[in-house]
Amino acid sequence: MVTTIQLNENVKRILDRLKTGKETYEEVILNMIKTIEEQKKKREELLIEGCKEMAEENLKITKEFEVTENLGNWEW
Repeated sequence: MVTTIQLNENVKRILDRLKTGKETYEEVILNMIKTIEEQKKKREELLIEGCKEMAEENLKITKEFEVTENLGNWEW
């Protein structure tokens, strides 16, 4: 089913600038959606990677503090 939508002239001009060759407005919009979804996925992957690195660093710091908490085992 094809649906007609109304666009302001400024939106139409922007879409025209984004066209490559004889692309339709639909193709331009679909390409924009695809790009946004790819960027979203990359951002999510980077966030996960960053959280993993922070967790590893926090674990190292925690282990360092555990050593200092065992002062009863130290010989003075």
